[in-house]
Amino acid sequence: MSKLAAHTFPADKLRQVSQTVLEALGTPADLATIVGHSLVEANLMGHDSHGVIRLPSYADLVRTGQIKPAERSQISRQFRASSQIDGGWGWGQPAAVQAVHHAIDLAQQFGIAAVTITRCNHVGRLGEYVELIARAGLIGMALCNIGPAVAPFGGRKRLLGTNPMAYAVPRAKGANPVLVDFATAGTAEGKLQVARAKGEKVSPGLILDKHGLPSQDPEAFYDDGVLLPFGGHKGYGLSVMIDLLGGALSGMAPASLPEYGGGNGTLIIAMNIPAFVPKENFIAQAEGLCANIKNTPTAPGFNEVLVPGDPEWLARADRLEHGISLPATTWQRIQDLASELQISVV
Repeated sequence: MSKLAAHTFPADKLRQVSQTVLEALGTPADLATIVGHSLVEANLMGHDSHGVIRLPSYADLVRTGQIKPAERSQISRQFRASSQIDGGWGWGQPAAVQAVHHAIDLAQQFGIAAVTITRCNHVGRLGEYVELIARAGLIGMALCNIGPAVAPFGGRKRLLGTNPMAYAVPRAKGANPVLVDFATAGTAEGKLQVARAKGEKVSPGLILDKHGLPSQDPEAFYDDGVLLPFGGHKGYGLSVMIDLLGGALSGMAPASLPEYGGGNGTLIIAMNIPAFVPKENFIAQAEGLCANIKNTPTAPGFNEVLVPGDPEWLARADRLEHGISLPATTWQRIQDLASELQISVV
């Protein structure tokens, strides 16, 4: 596949595009702002798999009725420091933002809080939500399950989702949180979409084709292939636990069971540091650890050692300055969608 020239846009332009498309799909303006912000932040942070590339697939989900664009999430159950948000099969991002703020409030009262989201569509990049918790001065954890795309360790049938997890820890004032956000598959499915849009191969060890043979062609996955868990049995084990803690505990069900209705069974946890140790001690130790990491002598081929989250903050600074690059095929799909919706995004 020949590569076409990419298009580069300032973040504000892509926010405007997202807002226009989402409102044309029947989304109230305030919800469209939340979803659009989430998509563009993913692009800024270097996670294009969860960025505006999702707009056409989101439109398909609206058309099929999976996403009910005008529905609003609400608290459906609460018991002390635990709670459930009912997403109502509306947009996942506003439901997740509500869950985050509710978890923060509960954790400040009880020391720790766990909030699940049921009837929840795609929430986007999990790192966004734990970052919100960390910037409020708490520790954030999040996980969610998703539809089958990954074979269990030793198998070659789609049984598990890419089932991501994310953690964020606050640092001293002015420093970005320590942030970890990754799928339990070797790669997120959305990153295959990005590679396919760019006409690129993927790294070995990520895909088996429909015959169970290794492949580096992203098309092999979309032709009845499977993704593999990262780290063999380790990523597999984590994915199973996320299917239970995200899927079963939220009421959404593990993705391979008939009760699963799509979307993300999501669990968000917030921990209020002073409930465990003096906050100043914790922050001092976090800063000490980060300093030790940054001062580690580099191995051959590396210029520096990064703290988890640094690649995202560096990507964000670069893309805010130089713009967000979209593959030509991605931008064309967004333009085609705009034409279908009889709106302009140019």
